Amino acid sequence: MQERFETFTVLINRISRNIRRIKNQEMADYNLRSAHVSCLYYLFTNKGATATDLCERCEEDKATVSRALDHLENNGFLVSKSKTAKRYKCPLLLTEKGQEAGKKIADKINGVLDTVSADLTEEERLAFYRSLSIISDRLESVSKIKE
Repeated sequence: MQERFETFTVLINRISRNIRRIKNQEMADYNLRSAHVSCLYYLFTNKGATATDLCERCEEDKATVSRALDHLENNGFLVSKSKTAKRYKCPLLLTEKGQEAGKKIADKINGVLDTVSADLTEEERLAFYRSLSIISDRLESVSKIKE
């Protein structure tokens, strides 16, 4: 039982650390951090979004997304479509600089996903994501029991 726990937690931590490292490596050219990657990616792939949408898609809290958006806006990666609407309801769009970064991120993500799934059949990949989703849902359920 202990070996199963150690294997599970070590692998999850390694995966998380490697994803963060890849995000940071790719964003170094733009002086951005891994926290900005998801915002840029979702804004790029969805042709815009609101801060509320990003909180849900990125699975980040409101404060983290707000700080990321402030940084991205102040550094010319995005603009608010409306200055009158509340920030979290206001559509956000990428600037040309943001589009460039978003495309680079999307291309890198696609390349990484192709690389990591190269030795998996489609059925294996689907089973893996299904299993990961079940594990995630159950961990979330367990964590709520303790609250």
